[in-house]
Amino acid sequence: MLLAFIVTFGLIRLLTYAIHQNLGPFHDIVLGGGAQGTVHIHHYIWGLVLIAVCGFLALSVDAARWHPVLAIPFGIGLALVLDEFALLLQLKDVYWARQGRVSVDIAVLTAAALAVYYFGQCYWHTVAVELRRGFGGRRAEARKLGERP
Repeated sequence: MLLAFIVTFGLIRLLTYAIHQNLGPFHDIVLGGGAQGTVHIHHYIWGLVLIAVCGFLALSVDAARWHPVLAIPFGIGLALVLDEFALLLQLKDVYWARQGRVSVDIAVLTAAALAVYYFGQCYWHTVAVELRRGFGGRRAEARKLGERP
């Protein structure tokens, strides 16, 4: 998920820069064009769809072996959404404005948090096991004493 997130965030930034500067064959995706005008489809929409589908599949699939596979499109979707975080926060298109910098900041923080988890995965799993063991021990102790856990 970490690699998918970082690569997607970098590529989508490059793509939006190319669209903004009219470089190459890239352009915005728009709907409409008649008397009602056009509606620009921001890439956070595609990210939300990916996150929703991955979340649904992760909950639906019994085999945990699919979770690492689902982490890849989830990371891609997360990058697409967080790239336009400032737009969602401001409710206006501030992608290239100074306020748009918050998207980059939140993406860097997210990548750092994912890296901390990824590189310390054994540690975090041990912490979770110890916490479960600790809470389970408290419940067993309370049962022996006839208390409510």
